[in-house]
Order: sequence, then C-alpha cells, then structure tokens
Amino acid sequence: MARLSDAADTDKGWGLKRLWPVWEQAKQEVQPLWATLRPYLFVSPATLIFILFFIYPILFLIYISFTSWNLISPEKEFVGVANYIELFRSADFRQVMGNTVVYTVLTVSLSLVLALFLALWLNRKGVLHGIIQGAIFSPYIISLVSVSLLWLWMMDPQFGLLNWVLSWFGFPPSPWLTDPNTAVYGLVLVSVWKVIGYNTLVFIAGLQSIPKEIYEAADLDGASFWQKLTRLTLPMLSPTLFFLLVINTINSFQVFDIVQIMTQGGPVNSTNMLVYFIYENAFNFFKIGYASAAGVILLFMIGLLTIFHFMFLAKRVHYQ
Repeated sequence: MARLSDAADTDKGWGLKRLWPVWEQAKQEVQPLWATLRPYLFVSPATLIFILFFIYPILFLIYISFTSWNLISPEKEFVGVANYIELFRSADFRQVMGNTVVYTVLTVSLSLVLALFLALWLNRKGVLHGIIQGAIFSPYIISLVSVSLLWLWMMDPQFGLLNWVLSWFGFPPSPWLTDPNTAVYGLVLVSVWKVIGYNTLVFIAGLQSIPKEIYEAADLDGASFWQKLTRLTLPMLSPTLFFLLVINTINSFQVFDIVQIMTQGGPVNSTNMLVYFIYENAFNFFKIGYASAAGVILLFMIGLLTIFHFMFLAKRVHYQ
C-alpha cells in the first residue's frame, strides 16, 4: 500500500510538472490582455456615472425638444422644430435672452474688476487685512436663499434699509425691484455682492504666486503703478483671470435662485432670465417640449461661449 501511495504521489508530481509550463504560457498570454483592460476597468464606474447622469439627460433633453409633451401624459407627439420656431418668434423669449445677456455682462465685468482692485489692496500681510478678507468672503458661503431674502428686505421701497440710508443723504427713495427699468440692476447688485469675495480670494492667490523679484526689478527701473499693473500683474495673472471669467460667465447664465425668490421674473418680465423661463414653462405651464428647446439653446449658448473663451482668449493667457 505504501508503494502504491508513493507511486501515486510521484505521478501527481510529474503531472504538476507537466502542467506548469502550460500555466506559465497561459499566464504570459493573459498578462498583456489584463494590462490593456485594467485602466478601462478602473475608469468604468466613473464613465457609467457620467453617461447615466450627464450624457443621457442631454440626449433626452434634445429628444424632448422635438416633441409636444405635458409631463403628465405618457404620449409624446413629435413636432419637429416647431418648438424652436415658436421660441424665436416669441417676444417674451427675446426679452428673456436680452435680460440674461445684460445680467451676465454686468455681473461678470463688475465682479471681476472690483475683485481685482480689492485683491490688489488686500494682498499684504496684517491682521486687519486678514479680517477684511474673511468679511468679504463670508457672503459667498452663505446660502443664496438667505442672501436673497436679506436683500429683498433691504430693497423694500417703504421699509428697506437702502432707502433709509439714501434718505440720510437727501436722495429720493428708489423703487429698486418694483421698477422695470431698475429691477435687473438690483439683481446684479445682489449677485456681485455674493460672488465678489470668492473672486477676490482667487485673485489674491494668483497675486501671491507672482515672484516678488519681478516687481523689485520694475521698481529699480522706475515703473509706475499703472505700468506694473498692465505690463506685469495682468499678464502674470491671466490664468487666474481666464479661469474666473469662464466660471463666472457660466454661473451667470444659469442664474435662478435670486430670480425665483426676489422677483419671479417681474415686474413686466424685466428680470426673467433663461433658466427661470425654462422652469416656468416646464412646471407652471407644463410645456415640457417648449422648455426643453429653450434648455437646448441655453446648452449651446454656454458651449459656444466656452469654446470662444478657449479659442480666442486662451491665446492671451501666459502660464509662465
């Protein structure tokens, strides 16, 4: 029995030795395939999430924009480009587009210019400057709903703080949000106050990355403040400026909260912005196809603006 057991063990050992080269060859054939597939397996969860929550909604939005749907009925009637034709023929939509462009231009330009000069002033060491930086940044971390309610009270025509301050200096009270001619500027004021702290801190971070030796050499050459600002600071700060320009432009085109809380698009449609227009038509009037067409237009507008920024303005950005 012992001899039979030894023979079986010997045969088993010889069998493993014969299988080992086959295993090594198969392993060598599988390793290149695994090395090729491994990166795709690692990124596949993020890719699936991106497709599910970004690509699919965009494709579904484009599809719905060619239909007539009320969100309640399961039937979607295909109407072609009728929604787009109705949009471009609508005087309200043209006014909404104009409101959005005016709001975006004013908000982005004012917030960037004011933040730049605040950053130039606060870009120095000291307890006082640190406190001021924190005070300027604090509105950015406050909920936009709270900010809107605060400014809604401050802009009240009868009991608001702003008109009370104006009366101190002998100025007549301003209608602020109740006058179609001034309402959009009230929204611009709130938005600039909300975002200027973030822009200022980003500018300060960019200023602190500029080597001090450049300014010392400029001082030795007798350069003025304006010459140092235009010849040194702005070119060296161009990556930061470009980043803030793109981010602020996209955010301004997507404004919704302050419109919903402070004006609801009024008075007389003077503060109705594109995102609020989409929301109103989709969930108040149940014109889902019409609202989706406006959403597609918003998507293409933001995409074209971003492409324009990267194609033409990025050439003026100096990264070294």
